[in-house]
Amino acid sequence: MARTFRQRRQMHAVAELNVTNLVDLAFTLLIIFMLATPLMQQEQKIPMDLPIESKSAQETPDKDTVFETITIDKQGRYFVGKTPVSFVQLQSRLHEFAARTKLPVISIRADPARQWQEIVTLMDELKQTKLSKITFDTQTSK
Repeated sequence: MARTFRQRRQMHAVAELNVTNLVDLAFTLLIIFMLATPLMQQEQKIPMDLPIESKSAQETPDKDTVFETITIDKQGRYFVGKTPVSFVQLQSRLHEFAARTKLPVISIRADPARQWQEIVTLMDELKQTKLSKITFDTQTSK
């Protein structure tokens, strides 16, 4: 009589879960958020009460558009990006912007409590340096 010595295989649930892919995904998302978060707060370094406008549809700029921000705060100080500059230094920076092959869009952020003459003086200087693409940063009404 022949006898078989094979063991019967039993079906049982797998008690282990492979989490390697989940850990990779979590680290990838963490890196993306770590890189994206500082870029979202780039323009919010100088505290500013911007003028208020009514809500309207906004056009999205081209991907190749370069923006340069000029800020006039409550005390009348000028900032190019986050760097404080005098008006004479601002004029030289505007000439540097005008010397570029692709002219930037100048984004003006001005406190509504400031006199309009300072903004008009800035716009005159922009006109003299042939920087004609200008935007005004505002906040929307609530």
